[in-house]
Amino acid sequence: MSDSLEGSALGKPTSYADQYDPALLFPIARAPQRARLGLAGQPPFLGADLWTAFELSWLNPRGKPQVAIAHVTVPCESTHIIESKSFKLYLNSFSGTRLADAGEVRRRIQGDVSAALWHGGPVGASAGVRLIGPDEFDQQPVHELDGLNLDRLDIECDHAEPAPELLSAAFGEQPVEEVLTSRLLKSNCPVTGQPDWGSVQIRYAGPQIDQGGLLRYLVSFRRHSDFHEHCVERIFTDLWARCRPTRLAVYARYTRRGGLDINPWRTSHPGPPPGNVRTARQ
Repeated sequence: MSDSLEGSALGKPTSYADQYDPALLFPIARAPQRARLGLAGQPPFLGADLWTAFELSWLNPRGKPQVAIAHVTVPCESTHIIESKSFKLYLNSFSGTRLADAGEVRRRIQGDVSAALWHGGPVGASAGVRLIGPDEFDQQPVHELDGLNLDRLDIECDHAEPAPELLSAAFGEQPVEEVLTSRLLKSNCPVTGQPDWGSVQIRYAGPQIDQGGLLRYLVSFRRHSDFHEHCVERIFTDLWARCRPTRLAVYARYTRRGGLDINPWRTSHPGPPPGNVRTARQ
Protein backbone atom coordinates (compact mmCIF):
# COMPACT_ATOMS: atom_id res chain seq x y z
CA MET A 1 0.00 0.00 0.00
CA SER A 2 1.17 3.53 -0.81
CA ASP A 3 -0.38 6.80 0.29
CA SER A 4 0.29 8.72 -2.96
CA LEU A 5 -2.97 9.39 -4.80
CA GLU A 6 -1.27 8.66 -8.11
CA GLY A 7 -1.12 5.02 -7.07
CA SER A 8 -4.80 4.77 -6.10
CA ALA A 9 -7.68 3.47 -8.19
CA LEU A 10 -9.56 6.75 -7.83
CA GLY A 11 -10.64 8.14 -11.19
CA LYS A 12 -9.32 5.13 -13.12
CA PRO A 13 -11.05 2.18 -14.84
CA THR A 14 -11.03 -0.68 -12.37
CA SER A 15 -11.72 -4.40 -12.29
CA TYR A 16 -13.72 -5.63 -9.33
CA ALA A 17 -12.29 -8.53 -7.35
CA ASP A 18 -14.79 -10.88 -5.73
CA GLN A 19 -12.32 -12.74 -3.49
CA TYR A 20 -11.36 -11.26 -0.15
CA ASP A 21 -8.30 -9.00 -0.52
CA PRO A 22 -7.28 -6.58 2.26
CA ALA A 23 -4.43 -5.28 0.07
CA LEU A 24 -7.07 -3.30 -1.86
CA LEU A 25 -7.31 -0.77 0.98
CA PHE A 26 -5.44 2.41 0.03
CA PRO A 27 -4.31 4.70 2.89
CA ILE A 28 -3.78 8.44 2.51
CA ALA A 29 -1.81 10.37 5.13
CA ARG A 30 -3.72 13.01 7.09
CA ALA A 31 -0.62 15.11 7.89
CA PRO A 32 -0.13 16.97 4.56
CA GLN A 33 -3.67 18.36 4.51
CA ARG A 34 -3.46 19.29 8.18
CA ALA A 35 -0.17 21.05 7.53
CA ARG A 36 -1.97 23.26 4.98
CA LEU A 37 -4.25 24.34 7.83
CA GLY A 38 -1.23 25.19 9.98
CA LEU A 39 -1.71 22.09 12.15
CA ALA A 40 1.33 20.15 13.31
CA GLY A 41 1.44 17.53 16.01
CA GLN A 42 -1.71 17.17 18.09
CA PRO A 43 -4.61 18.99 16.35
CA PRO A 44 -7.04 21.13 18.38
CA PHE A 45 -9.85 18.61 17.97
CA LEU A 46 -10.99 15.08 18.73
CA GLY A 47 -13.52 13.09 16.78
CA ALA A 48 -14.10 10.43 14.18
CA ASP A 49 -15.21 9.76 10.63
CA LEU A 50 -18.49 7.84 10.57
CA TRP A 51 -18.74 5.62 7.48
CA THR A 52 -21.82 3.72 6.33
CA ALA A 53 -21.42 0.94 3.78
CA PHE A 54 -24.72 -0.06 2.18
CA GLU A 55 -23.26 -2.53 -0.33
CA LEU A 56 -21.78 -5.34 1.77
CA SER A 57 -22.31 -8.96 0.81
CA TRP A 58 -20.52 -12.30 1.29
CA LEU A 59 -21.25 -16.01 1.01
CA ASN A 60 -22.09 -18.32 3.87
CA PRO A 61 -20.29 -21.72 4.08
CA ARG A 62 -22.86 -23.22 1.67
CA GLY A 63 -22.37 -20.45 -0.90
CA LYS A 64 -25.60 -18.56 -0.19
CA PRO A 65 -25.22 -14.75 -0.39
CA GLN A 66 -25.61 -12.72 2.79
CA VAL A 67 -26.11 -8.95 3.05
CA ALA A 68 -25.62 -6.30 5.74
CA ILE A 69 -25.12 -2.59 6.31
CA ALA A 70 -21.79 -1.75 7.96
CA HIS A 71 -21.22 1.21 10.28
CA VAL A 72 -17.49 1.92 10.53
CA THR A 73 -16.04 4.46 12.97
CA VAL A 74 -12.60 5.79 11.99
CA PRO A 75 -10.79 7.65 14.81
CA CYS A 76 -9.49 11.05 13.69
CA GLU A 77 -6.21 10.50 15.51
CA SER A 78 -5.24 7.80 13.01
CA THR A 79 -2.26 8.75 10.85
CA HIS A 80 -4.16 7.89 7.64
CA ILE A 81 -7.62 7.85 6.10
CA ILE A 82 -8.71 5.24 3.56
CA GLU A 83 -9.43 6.38 0.03
CA SER A 84 -13.12 5.73 -0.55
CA LYS A 85 -12.96 3.88 -3.88
CA SER A 86 -10.40 1.48 -2.45
CA PHE A 87 -12.75 0.84 0.46
CA LYS A 88 -15.57 0.01 -1.97
CA LEU A 89 -13.28 -2.36 -3.89
CA TYR A 90 -12.23 -3.98 -0.62
CA LEU A 91 -15.85 -4.50 0.48
CA ASN A 92 -16.74 -5.93 -2.93
CA SER A 93 -13.96 -8.48 -2.52
CA PHE A 94 -16.09 -10.17 0.14
CA SER A 95 -18.86 -10.81 -2.39
CA GLY A 96 -17.54 -14.15 -3.67
CA THR A 97 -15.86 -15.23 -0.44
CA ARG A 98 -17.25 -17.95 1.84
CA LEU A 99 -17.10 -16.95 5.50
CA ALA A 100 -18.41 -18.58 8.64
CA ASP A 101 -20.79 -15.83 9.76
CA ALA A 102 -21.30 -12.07 10.13
CA GLY A 103 -18.99 -12.07 13.15
CA GLU A 104 -16.08 -13.20 10.98
CA VAL A 105 -16.87 -10.49 8.43
CA ARG A 106 -16.92 -7.85 11.17
CA ARG A 107 -13.61 -9.04 12.65
CA ARG A 108 -11.87 -8.99 9.27
CA ILE A 109 -13.12 -5.51 8.42
CA GLN A 110 -12.10 -4.18 11.83
CA GLY A 111 -8.61 -5.70 11.65
CA ASP A 112 -7.92 -4.72 8.05
CA VAL A 113 -9.23 -1.16 8.35
CA SER A 114 -7.39 -0.57 11.64
CA ALA A 115 -4.10 -1.73 10.10
CA ALA A 116 -4.58 0.52 7.05
CA LEU A 117 -5.42 3.55 9.20
CA TRP A 118 -2.00 3.35 10.83
CA HIS A 119 -0.24 2.26 7.60
CA GLY A 120 2.44 -0.02 8.97
CA GLY A 121 2.94 1.84 12.22
CA PRO A 122 1.75 0.70 15.64
CA VAL A 123 -2.04 0.60 15.72
CA GLY A 124 -3.45 3.17 18.14
CA ALA A 125 -7.22 3.49 18.37
CA SER A 126 -8.88 0.75 16.33
CA ALA A 127 -11.75 1.26 13.93
CA GLY A 128 -15.18 0.42 15.27
CA VAL A 129 -17.34 -1.86 13.10
CA ARG A 130 -21.01 -2.75 13.55
CA LEU A 131 -23.00 -4.84 11.07
CA ILE A 132 -26.74 -4.35 10.65
CA GLY A 133 -28.51 -7.45 9.34
CA PRO A 134 -31.65 -7.49 7.17
CA ASP A 135 -33.89 -8.15 10.18
CA GLU A 136 -32.89 -4.69 11.47
CA PHE A 137 -33.10 -2.74 8.21
CA ASP A 138 -36.52 -1.29 8.99
CA GLN A 139 -35.19 0.05 12.29
CA GLN A 140 -32.70 2.37 10.56
CA PRO A 141 -34.20 5.85 10.97
CA VAL A 142 -34.08 8.95 8.78
CA HIS A 143 -33.66 12.11 10.84
CA GLU A 144 -32.62 15.64 9.92
CA LEU A 145 -29.78 17.31 11.83
CA ASP A 146 -31.04 19.17 14.90
CA GLY A 147 -30.45 22.89 15.15
CA LEU A 148 -31.44 26.34 13.90
CA ASN A 149 -31.58 26.30 10.10
CA LEU A 150 -29.19 28.87 8.60
CA ASP A 151 -30.67 28.33 5.14
CA ARG A 152 -33.65 30.50 6.09
CA LEU A 153 -31.42 33.58 5.67
CA ASP A 154 -31.72 35.65 2.50
CA ILE A 155 -28.06 36.36 1.75
CA GLU A 156 -25.87 37.25 -1.20
CA CYS A 157 -23.23 34.61 -1.98
CA ASP A 158 -20.20 35.71 -4.00
CA HIS A 159 -17.42 33.33 -2.90
CA ALA A 160 -16.84 29.86 -4.35
CA GLU A 161 -13.63 28.97 -2.49
CA PRO A 162 -13.30 28.86 1.32
CA ALA A 163 -13.34 32.41 2.66
CA PRO A 164 -12.68 32.39 6.43
CA GLU A 165 -12.68 36.18 6.46
CA LEU A 166 -16.49 35.94 6.27
CA LEU A 167 -16.59 34.55 9.82
CA SER A 168 -17.08 36.85 12.79
CA ALA A 169 -18.51 36.75 16.31
CA ALA A 170 -19.88 39.20 18.89
CA PHE A 171 -16.91 39.24 21.25
CA GLY A 172 -18.23 42.17 23.31
CA GLU A 173 -21.58 40.56 24.17
CA GLN A 174 -22.74 37.76 26.45
CA PRO A 175 -21.69 34.28 25.29
CA VAL A 176 -24.31 31.87 23.99
CA GLU A 177 -24.81 28.18 23.33
CA GLU A 178 -26.25 27.34 19.92
CA VAL A 179 -26.68 24.56 17.40
CA LEU A 180 -26.74 25.75 13.78
CA THR A 181 -27.35 23.69 10.64
CA SER A 182 -27.22 24.05 6.87
CA ARG A 183 -28.02 21.76 3.96
CA LEU A 184 -26.01 23.90 1.52
CA LEU A 185 -22.53 22.45 1.99
CA LYS A 186 -21.00 21.25 -1.27
CA SER A 187 -17.42 20.52 -2.28
CA ASN A 188 -15.76 18.38 -4.95
CA CYS A 189 -13.61 15.26 -5.08
CA PRO A 190 -10.00 16.46 -5.53
CA VAL A 191 -9.27 13.75 -8.13
CA THR A 192 -12.46 13.13 -10.14
CA GLY A 193 -14.13 16.51 -9.69
CA GLN A 194 -17.40 14.81 -8.75
CA PRO A 195 -19.64 16.89 -6.47
CA ASP A 196 -19.92 16.01 -2.79
CA TRP A 197 -23.25 17.19 -1.36
CA GLY A 198 -23.54 17.62 2.39
CA SER A 199 -25.38 18.94 5.41
CA VAL A 200 -23.49 20.37 8.36
CA GLN A 201 -24.23 20.91 12.05
CA ILE A 202 -22.24 23.35 14.19
CA ARG A 203 -22.64 23.08 17.95
CA TYR A 204 -20.77 25.68 20.00
CA ALA A 205 -20.55 27.78 23.15
CA GLY A 206 -18.92 31.21 23.25
CA PRO A 207 -19.26 34.55 21.47
CA GLN A 208 -22.30 34.47 19.21
CA ILE A 209 -21.30 33.68 15.64
CA ASP A 210 -22.71 35.93 12.94
CA GLN A 211 -25.15 33.62 11.17
CA GLY A 212 -25.16 35.35 7.80
CA GLY A 213 -21.38 35.30 7.60
CA LEU A 214 -21.31 31.66 8.66
CA LEU A 215 -23.77 30.64 5.94
CA ARG A 216 -21.84 32.57 3.30
CA TYR A 217 -18.66 30.84 4.52
CA LEU A 218 -20.23 27.38 4.24
CA VAL A 219 -21.49 28.16 0.74
CA SER A 220 -17.96 29.30 -0.21
CA PHE A 221 -16.84 25.63 -0.33
CA ARG A 222 -18.95 25.14 -3.46
CA ARG A 223 -16.02 24.87 -5.90
CA HIS A 224 -13.44 23.72 -3.36
CA SER A 225 -11.74 20.39 -4.07
CA ASP A 226 -10.90 18.27 -1.04
CA PHE A 227 -11.91 15.11 0.77
CA HIS A 228 -14.82 15.23 3.23
CA GLU A 229 -12.55 14.81 6.25
CA HIS A 230 -10.32 17.73 5.27
CA CYS A 231 -13.28 20.03 4.54
CA VAL A 232 -14.71 19.48 8.02
CA GLU A 233 -11.31 20.00 9.63
CA ARG A 234 -10.96 23.27 7.71
CA ILE A 235 -14.40 24.41 8.91
CA PHE A 236 -13.52 23.52 12.50
CA THR A 237 -10.11 25.21 12.34
CA ASP A 238 -11.47 28.41 10.77
CA LEU A 239 -14.30 28.69 13.30
CA TRP A 240 -11.93 27.96 16.19
CA ALA A 241 -9.49 30.67 15.07
CA ARG A 242 -11.91 33.35 13.86
CA CYS A 243 -14.79 33.04 16.34
CA ARG A 244 -12.89 31.76 19.41
CA PRO A 245 -15.62 29.54 20.92
CA THR A 246 -14.99 27.86 24.25
CA ARG A 247 -16.54 24.63 22.93
CA LEU A 248 -17.07 23.57 19.33
CA ALA A 249 -18.27 20.54 17.41
CA VAL A 250 -18.64 20.30 13.63
CA TYR A 251 -20.49 17.36 12.08
CA ALA A 252 -21.15 16.89 8.37
CA ARG A 253 -23.21 14.23 6.61
CA TYR A 254 -22.49 13.69 2.92
CA THR A 255 -24.61 12.03 0.28
CA ARG A 256 -23.37 8.51 -0.35
CA ARG A 257 -21.68 7.59 -3.60
CA GLY A 258 -21.26 4.01 -4.75
CA GLY A 259 -23.00 2.69 -1.67
CA LEU A 260 -20.71 4.48 0.81
CA ASP A 261 -21.10 7.66 2.84
CA ILE A 262 -18.41 9.44 4.90
CA ASN A 263 -19.53 11.70 7.74
CA PRO A 264 -16.74 13.50 9.66
CA TRP A 265 -17.22 14.80 13.20
CA ARG A 266 -14.69 17.04 14.94
CA THR A 267 -15.05 18.33 18.50
CA SER A 268 -13.02 20.37 20.97
CA HIS A 269 -14.14 18.29 23.94
CA PRO A 270 -14.49 14.58 24.69
CA GLY A 271 -17.90 12.98 24.34
CA PRO A 272 -19.85 10.34 22.45
CA PRO A 273 -20.05 10.75 18.68
CA PRO A 274 -23.34 11.77 17.10
CA GLY A 275 -25.64 9.01 16.00
CA ASN A 276 -24.85 7.66 12.53
CA VAL A 277 -28.40 8.43 11.39
CA ARG A 278 -28.88 9.45 7.78
CA THR A 279 -30.89 12.45 6.66
CA ALA A 280 -33.36 12.43 3.78
CA ARG A 281 -30.63 13.51 1.32
CA GLN A 282 -27.63 11.87 2.98
